[in-house]
Amino acid sequence: MSKIIAVNAGSSSLKFKLYDMPSETLICSGMADRIGQVKGTFTLSIGQEKLSIDIPIPNHQSGVSLLLKYLIEKKVILSFQEIKGVGHRVVQGGKYFFKSVIITDKVIEKIKEFIPLAPLHNGPNLSGIEAFKTILPNVKNVAVFDTAFHQTMEPQDYLFPIPYELYEKYDLRRYGFHGTSHKYLMEQVHKHLNTIKNPRIITLHLGSGASLAAIKNGKVVATSMGLTPLGGIMMGTRTGDIDPSVLHFAALKTGQSHEAIYEMFNKKSGFLGMSQLSSDSRDLEAAHLQGNKQVQLTNQLFVRRIADFIGQYTIRLGGVDVIVFSAGIGENSGFYRHLIIEEIKDALSMIEDEKLNKSIRGKVAVITTPQSRVIGMVIPTNEELMIVKDTYEIIQ
Repeated sequence: MSKIIAVNAGSSSLKFKLYDMPSETLICSGMADRIGQVKGTFTLSIGQEKLSIDIPIPNHQSGVSLLLKYLIEKKVILSFQEIKGVGHRVVQGGKYFFKSVIITDKVIEKIKEFIPLAPLHNGPNLSGIEAFKTILPNVKNVAVFDTAFHQTMEPQDYLFPIPYELYEKYDLRRYGFHGTSHKYLMEQVHKHLNTIKNPRIITLHLGSGASLAAIKNGKVVATSMGLTPLGGIMMGTRTGDIDPSVLHFAALKTGQSHEAIYEMFNKKSGFLGMSQLSSDSRDLEAAHLQGNKQVQLTNQLFVRRIADFIGQYTIRLGGVDVIVFSAGIGENSGFYRHLIIEEIKDALSMIEDEKLNKSIRGKVAVITTPQSRVIGMVIPTNEELMIVKDTYEIIQ
């Protein structure tokens, strides 16, 4: 038996889950939060027991030290030697990583190289990597890239119609993200719908960050996010795809810099910017049902963008057999799933089981009727398990 840690390091947080492999048993999970702030918080959940303490956490290394300290104190492990590997989520791997890899100095240099394309992610991801390498120097670390699963796209699917030398010199192209989630969802479709041979799948990872992927014969043929996670459908605070000239004219009209407008498109747009209320879908669902017209327009825009991509991907796949709803919104909101199915039902002969859809939260279910030509499924994603599985396989 091997104990493997899955790590997702953000700029001010470090989330973790410890699994026993190969049984895929979750042992504990937790988070070091508000890293670098005056008051930090460390949480650890072991079965029904939950530890939560307020303590300064000056850096990621301190967060890792707290994790290891309490794993010993709570007798989750008897010694650090029980930890056989650490798998790290890394958002941007560029065109160089088609699969997860053992972290070496060369891998670290490549991750650093792509910090400009994912400044909110790759830098913090590296902080987590360095923290574990320092504290557990004899444990193997594995990088699991958000972009890797999407590397099966063809050039006509990942290239942008810009001067080709921009791709040749600077690798400006579509990469896609949430790849670990989309891969997990594909595997779960095959597991739960084994009566369909080689299903054509569209996966909807719908959370505050959101993306779609079109999957055929186990490979991604198209995905919605682009060079950065700003592309694709509208999200909690991100625009998704828009006319590129909006950036220029927004800067011209407001007198703000292009950098400031780019920041606006990332952090003040999407649900937040359109609704003028909130970036949280739960707030928008409540306001929609209360008759807020601006919020209803926001939700209509969100749903229409998703429907547009589903239509595009249905053509790209030569038809679709299964549409999967996942992540925070997709797993838990029958309201948004209903709006999406209503938008696409006539084109795809997709018939919602409305009673079942309303009742499903966070568990696997088929939410369409047997008469539906396209199957609609809810599948909770589990990116941490995918990270652990990749790590376990690589370190053997």
